[in-house]
This record gives sequence, structure tokens and C-alpha cells, in this order.
Amino acid sequence: MSDYLSVTALTKYIKYKFDQDPHLQSVLLKGELSNFKKHSSGHLYFNLKDNNSVVNAMMFKAQASKLDFSPKEGDEVLIEARVSVYERRGNYQIYVNKMHLDGVGNLYQRLEALKKDLTKQGLFNMEHKKPIPKFPKKIAVLTASTGAAIRDIHSTINSRFPLVEQIQISTLVQGEQAKKDIVEKLEYADTLGADVIILGRGGGSIEDLWNFNEEEVVRAIFNTKTPVISAVGHETDFTLSDFVADVRAATPTQAAVIATPDQVELSQYIKQMELNLSRHIVQLINNKKKHLEHVASYYKFKQPSLLYDQQIQRRDDLERQLNISMNNQLTSLRQRLDLLNNRINIRDLQQLAQQSKTYKTQLDDAMNKAIQNILHNAKSNLAQRLESLNNLSPTNTMLRGYTIVNKDDQVITSTQALKTNDNISLTMKDGEVDAIVKKVRCNKDEQ
Repeated sequence: MSDYLSVTALTKYIKYKFDQDPHLQSVLLKGELSNFKKHSSGHLYFNLKDNNSVVNAMMFKAQASKLDFSPKEGDEVLIEARVSVYERRGNYQIYVNKMHLDGVGNLYQRLEALKKDLTKQGLFNMEHKKPIPKFPKKIAVLTASTGAAIRDIHSTINSRFPLVEQIQISTLVQGEQAKKDIVEKLEYADTLGADVIILGRGGGSIEDLWNFNEEEVVRAIFNTKTPVISAVGHETDFTLSDFVADVRAATPTQAAVIATPDQVELSQYIKQMELNLSRHIVQLINNKKKHLEHVASYYKFKQPSLLYDQQIQRRDDLERQLNISMNNQLTSLRQRLDLLNNRINIRDLQQLAQQSKTYKTQLDDAMNKAIQNILHNAKSNLAQRLESLNNLSPTNTMLRGYTIVNKDDQVITSTQALKTNDNISLTMKDGEVDAIVKKVRCNKDEQ
């Protein structure tokens, strides 16, 4: 029995062999992450696999904190690790010291690093975003001269707002020369006086869209004075051009929609405005009519004498004030003259006083004449107005022998409104008479 080993002893021996083998202390592996889990302790547990094999792996918190990306299920990675045995299960596994994204993953790393740097510089801040004009006159479209993107943009603009001028600028959107060409075409489009620039292309892989992540292109968009709409790729694709542009469109078609108003919606809006304007005018007229009716019902218009009673009294008050003022002024002048007579030798001023008296008399006469003329004109004007009001007054009309016929509180102006035995009321100049109609005779011409 002494020749038999325990499982623990065998596992320890194998682990010892692994740990002593220099070729297993640092191995470089390439594979895909699966069953990825991050423990609450900060350690990472996952499997590394390729098409044919799988190996258990873990990464301690100290090494995981140094990663320049966030690992997730399905990532293709490059790993530097140590191979050993986990004694409790008897499985061999790798302990990862370093890990980097492989292939496309490196592009994502570059993208995130550049995005972080440009964000710190403020290139993506909302305060730099320019508004898109509501009714553009000219749109510059930067994309490949062939392909679905240019066709979608062109057809969408024509269907929504055919009045706008389209400037199509053929631009390289893929390849080594695309970055430089995009920058040059943006600078050129910015000099054309366009209201908005659409920069776009169809979908593709991250490699295909990479030119729109280049820092030179991002800065060219940022420096453009004309508002820019970025329409790169499909709805799920994001590039740095989308972040720096004034507006990001999910697709080239959506970019055309954002850049233009819809002619159908504009037509409906105009019709709605016409209806609102008509409704407002009708309402305004009705309000004015009500105001006119309210003014016409004012009690002073029903009793015209109220309009001039106050004016007559005011004229009398002014006349009285004028006489008082003139008397006060004359009294003051006499007092001044008496004072001068006491201070100055009357003999020397006798002739001057006589002249002043004569001049004063002339002034008095002229003033009295002027006052009389004013009063006469005012009285004549008042008499004319009173006569006009009296001529229009129903009472004056009745003084000439006319009578107002009322039936059921309504004024009767035609024999057509009366019939035999109707009770009527006759209003005369000095009272009213209640009467009964005995017979109605209508003129034949009125029938």
C-alpha cells in the first residue's frame, strides 16, 4: 500500500513541475475571452479559448487595475501569463500578468484614448454647437460620388425641400488618402457660403470608418464655421466626427431630414396660420361691434342736453373768473398809480398820467370789445348747437303736432302693424293717451 500516492501528493508534484519549468513562467497567448466574471474582490476569472481548446484563467486585482481597457465577453486579447495548477481541482490554469486587446481591439483603444484627450480639450462641448438653419438656401454634401449615401441624401432633399440648392462635393471616404481629402473638402465647402454641410458615408467596419476618427478630421470639423451634420455609417456606428459635429444623424437619409424642412408640413402650417388669422379677424370685428354697441348705449347719447349742460356752466364760470381777474388787475394798477403819485411830483407827471389814462381807456375799450366778441361768438355757437339738438329732439317734433304711436312697448311706424281693437298708446308733447283702434286704413301704394 505504501507504493500508492494520494491525489493531493500527485497534484502537488505536478504543480511543482509546472512551477519549476522556465518555459511556463511567461507564455504569450492569443485567444477569445469567455465566461468572463469580475469578483467583488476585484480579481478577474475567465476562460481563454480558440477554435479547438479552452483554458481556465484568472487575473489578480493588482494586475487588473493596470488594464487600459474594460474586458468583456468575446474580446480578442493578447495575454502574458504564468502556467500553474490549481490544487483544489487538479486543473491547470494560467495566471495573467498583462492583457491587451488584439487587432480591432487596438483600434478601440486608440479611439477611446483620442476621445478622452479631445473631450478634455473641450472639442465636444455643447457650447460650441451651431444651430442648423430652419430654411436653408444652400446645402453642401460631402460624400462619395457613387453609392447609396449620395442617392439617399439627394432623393430625400428633393422630396422634402426642392427649393434648396445642393452642392455635391465628391469626397474620398475610405483608404489612405481619405483623411487628407476629407479635410481639404471640408475647408473648401466652408468657403462656399452654404447654410449647412452634410458629411457622410454608408456603413462599414471600424476599419472602414476609421478616417472619421482621425484627429485631423475631427479638428477640421470643429474649425468649420458652417454648421456640420455628421452622417457616418449606420445607426449603431459612432465616430469622433459624430461627437464634434453640430448634429449627429444616424444615417445619411436622416441627415437630409435634419437639414431640410418638409414641404408638406410647411403647407399645412401655412393653411393653419390662414385659419388662425381669419378666426382672429372675425373675433376682432365682433369685439369692435360689441364696443360700438356699448358706446351707442351710453346714457348721454340718449339725453343730448347732458353733453352741453356742463359746458354752459363752465363757460359762465370762466366768464366770471375773467371779470374778477380783470377787476383785480385794474385795482392793482390803480394802487400802483396812487403809490407813484405819492412818491413823484404830480405836476411833472400830470401830462404823462393823462396819456397813461387815455391809453388805459383805450386798452379797456379794446379788451371789453374783445371780451364781448368772444362772448357773442360763444353764445352764437351755443345757440346754433342748441337749435340743432332741438331740431333732432323727438320732443320738438311732437311740438309741431306729431304723435308717437306705441303698441306693446314698440314704436309703430306702419299701419301694417295694427289691426282693429288693438290697444295703443299715443305720446304727445304734453302727455300720453291710451286708445283702441277702431279701424285700420292702409294706403294702396303701401300694400
